[in-house]
Amino acid sequence: MTTTTDRPTSVDRTTHPTRPVRRIGLVGWGAIGRVVGTALTEGHIPGAELTCIIDNRPLVDAPAPQLSFEDALAVCDLIVEAAGQAVVREWAERVLDSGTDLLIASTGALVDPELVDRLRAAGPGRVYFTGGAVGGLDLLQAVRGLGALTSVRLTTTKLPATLHQPWMDAELTERLRTATGPVEVMRGTARDVPVKFPKSTNVAASVALATGDPDLVEVVVVADPAATLTRHVIEAVGPHGTYRFEVAHRPDATNPATSQVVPHAVLRSLGAVVGRAGLIL
Repeated sequence: MTTTTDRPTSVDRTTHPTRPVRRIGLVGWGAIGRVVGTALTEGHIPGAELTCIIDNRPLVDAPAPQLSFEDALAVCDLIVEAAGQAVVREWAERVLDSGTDLLIASTGALVDPELVDRLRAAGPGRVYFTGGAVGGLDLLQAVRGLGALTSVRLTTTKLPATLHQPWMDAELTERLRTATGPVEVMRGTARDVPVKFPKSTNVAASVALATGDPDLVEVVVVADPAATLTRHVIEAVGPHGTYRFEVAHRPDATNPATSQVVPHAVLRSLGAVVGRAGLIL
């Protein structure tokens, strides 16, 4: 398995005349999938075409045929996952073994060391991931070349309703429901937190993938009823420097657990994977 993020491309702004068009299977027709699928249908990613959509619900407005996962693997050479960590756990290995490449949006699944080991042994398909709602990952990856960081902290702040989970006890549930100010919901490592918040903390896994050590990354999850913007703050320290990145995004109107920018991050990564020219990385 080859794991990678975006790769540099030529500055030539035309589609390479001999590069085949990538046949894309899109998993999920929700807040992320609709934006990604519409952009593909409208030709916004040269070198990529939407071949089919995979979803466990009957779709009536999809711009491409709805196929089963098995049928999609027979006609696609790149699967774009936009449906959650469970899809990655169930299907990623089979996608790679079929020879199909996989672009993962739900990076939270990749903090499971057993899954990562299986994906490393799978192939010949390749797996890519997108940073989603956070920036600075390329710099953190570069810093690793100087030596290990000594500490990394990610603080994520979201609306309380987007953070409630079935495992929460009555006391924590009530604290979220009645919060009038910021409430710390959980503090743990980037290995632990994405499992507890499978739809809300993929950023933690993306930071862990960039730093190379999920156990090094401390994650603080905060609920704030005044959080009209979803905020992520990354603070990293090492013997070679200190780094701080902060972003604040508007939540998606139909799914406040994700940020509006996420599908556009997926599209940017997809453009790099298919070799769209002119990207500055």
